[in-house]
Amino acid sequence: MKSTRFTFSLWAALGLPLLSSCLNVLAPRRDFAAYPSPPAPDYSQEDSWAALPERRDSADAVPKNSGLRDRQRNAAVDVFFLHPTTYYGRGPWNAALTDAATNRVTDRNTIRNQASVFNSVGRIYAPRYRQATLYSFFDEPNPSSKAAIDLAYIDVKAAFQYFLDHYHTSNRPIILAGHSQGTYLTRRLLHDFFENDPVLRKQLVAAYLVGHTVKPDEFTTIRPCEDSTQTGCYVSWNTVEWGQEYPQFSQGVATNPLTWTRDTATAPAALNLGGVPFLFNRVDKGVVDARPHQGLLWVHVPKPVGYLRFILPGMPELRHSFHVADYGLFYMNVRHNAETRVRTYRRSIGRQ
Repeated sequence: MKSTRFTFSLWAALGLPLLSSCLNVLAPRRDFAAYPSPPAPDYSQEDSWAALPERRDSADAVPKNSGLRDRQRNAAVDVFFLHPTTYYGRGPWNAALTDAATNRVTDRNTIRNQASVFNSVGRIYAPRYRQATLYSFFDEPNPSSKAAIDLAYIDVKAAFQYFLDHYHTSNRPIILAGHSQGTYLTRRLLHDFFENDPVLRKQLVAAYLVGHTVKPDEFTTIRPCEDSTQTGCYVSWNTVEWGQEYPQFSQGVATNPLTWTRDTATAPAALNLGGVPFLFNRVDKGVVDARPHQGLLWVHVPKPVGYLRFILPGMPELRHSFHVADYGLFYMNVRHNAETRVRTYRRSIGRQ
């Protein structure tokens, strides 16, 4: 069952068509308005957060036998991370924060495997939110889908405002990061909080907008990063097997996380500092190469096992997507890059 759930998740994030029979498996049985919305989160309560820097949680994790350390206690940066879809219900269109099964998937998979990449450089704040069920991203023109996504963003916006008011201090740099639905919602935060606020925008080290299509002209004042040291910018990629063509991605930003450029040159696997598989049990150096291509990031199939792809009857293209491994295939490069951008940022404002 877990593999099927992840299959649906990566397919939705890629925006690819599903067979109607598969859509029916995911679709809530009634319209959005037919269900009472789950209670709104209270972000003054620790239970409303999947990760907080002063608390022991999955964002503190490091891969087994990696020699890495969680350094949140003394970190000079605040990281605000939005997890991807971990709710696949056919009842209400939005997850309740009391859904223990959904919270376990969030914590054990996405917070551990993705948010932890930033724990060497930042204090990680990851809110729980009434995330939209996966089906919402298959059928966005549907008013129910839009309402579900908008409800998720109400929580995310409230969480970020609480973060600014109660956790963040004005002299601390900020990294924004997300994956899939989390990236979709992070884009809205950038529009609402950073685009027209030069003071807050000046605190932005970078935004890691991974696993969802983001266009190069998405923002007026925030641009894609062009190298490994630029700050106040964003990176984005969607990982698929080498040679795949998905025209709907052609206008998206494809950053190469091995070089942090957007050209179409192939970066060899020798530049891959280490991937971390789904089980989070090792670091594999040189696990894949990478080449940006028309909004996608092409990689050759990794030889080590554990970097998830899926095959589902009737959807053969699934075997070409590495959406679940968008962070994992480049875990050490992302970790190193966050450290590099923070050093550059601190030098630029006269702090070492």
